[in-house]
Amino acid sequence: MSPSFVNPSIRQSVRRPPILKPSAPHSQRRSRAAMFDRLACLTVSLLWLLTACSKSTDTPTSGPAKPVATYAAVARGKIDIEGGLLTLSMPREGTIARVAVHEGDRVKQGQLLAALDTEPATLAVDGAQAQLEQAQAQLKLLDIQQPVAKQRAQRLTAAVAAGAGDGQSADDAREASAQLEAGRVAADAAVRMASQKLAEARYELKQRNLLAPFDADVVQVSAQPGASVSPSSGPLFTLLPEKPRIVRAELNESFVGVIQPGMHADVVADSGPGAVQWSAHVLRIGQVYGPATLENDPQIRANARTVECVLAFDQPQDLRIGQRVIVRFGTPKAPAAVTPKD
Repeated sequence: MSPSFVNPSIRQSVRRPPILKPSAPHSQRRSRAAMFDRLACLTVSLLWLLTACSKSTDTPTSGPAKPVATYAAVARGKIDIEGGLLTLSMPREGTIARVAVHEGDRVKQGQLLAALDTEPATLAVDGAQAQLEQAQAQLKLLDIQQPVAKQRAQRLTAAVAAGAGDGQSADDAREASAQLEAGRVAADAAVRMASQKLAEARYELKQRNLLAPFDADVVQVSAQPGASVSPSSGPLFTLLPEKPRIVRAELNESFVGVIQPGMHADVVADSGPGAVQWSAHVLRIGQVYGPATLENDPQIRANARTVECVLAFDQPQDLRIGQRVIVRFGTPKAPAAVTPKD
């Protein structure tokens, strides 16, 4: 029989059965099981990594641990010079006419820093000079008159002794000679007084200039031309003398008996690891306790008591004044290395 002549009812009976789809609850159970499998794999992986890290940490290194050096004492300090910075004020009252230096300049001993208006002092010098010249002229006149009067008194006295002169005239001549001698002594004193006044006036004129007392670097300048100043108006210049740098360390009271003058010390810049280190030795240890001013912790700063310890560098160092440093006293001792456990 040809397929085109098959009965439709028979063709319908031989159709394939429909495919049944899984229900929704069964699909959700399969997704949850897959998620649990992934979590289990991730947990096993994490446990394996932690075990490997712990084993690598516990594994000893190939070489022994580096020992840490110990010192007799450690203290904080700062860079300074003997006497500290020098502040200068004008020695006399007046108006600033000139400022000869600027901050950062290097000055030599005797170099001019600033000058006041010199007109009043110059007039005083001129007046003292005139008084001196007047006193000198008076003394010169008396030097001429006094020998003549003395000689006349001697001649009249001789004439009276020979009976050829008047006794009263001789007495008057001797009195005149004595007066001239006294006047000459007073004139000589006046010359010395005038000379002293002239020297004083010149000194006051010199005090109108402020000079550098020694070689130094100019750190700060607070003077301006035209400003009125006086000795009580405060410092106008701050100088850094050219002196060797020292270290002023604050030694804790518990270490005072350990440190001795001449003891070696290592000075390290207080700027973290890798700082430069300098060799130094102890110059002197103070006799007065004081508060700890260099500590960062306010509680330690309030309770600690320290003694100033001054150190000198074994080699000259060009460090900045006020730089914070750490001082390690004594020769470092390396403790015995501890053998690590297996």
